[in-house]
Amino acid sequence: MKPKKTPMRMCLGCGEMKPKKDLIRVVKSPEGEISLDFKGKAAGRGAYICRSTDCLEKARKARRFEKSFSCKIEESVYEVMMNELREEPQDS
Repeated sequence: MKPKKTPMRMCLGCGEMKPKKDLIRVVKSPEGEISLDFKGKAAGRGAYICRSTDCLEKARKARRFEKSFSCKIEESVYEVMMNELREEPQDS
């Protein structure tokens, strides 16, 4: 029996390939709402970032979320995501 393959995803901030479970999914819902999805199960288009505010900031500056989701993202959405990332429990 082969060992189970670990799904890898690229962080939009640093560009590194990492195991999916080590990253946070940013999701654009079918209604067009953008939010952090800590469980990775929300419906919609997903993109991934590391669990650091630095990577979120890099992705924001390079407009990688806007390119990934093909839409304009308001500053207020980034502020909410920053706060959620800071408040996330670090035990996982």
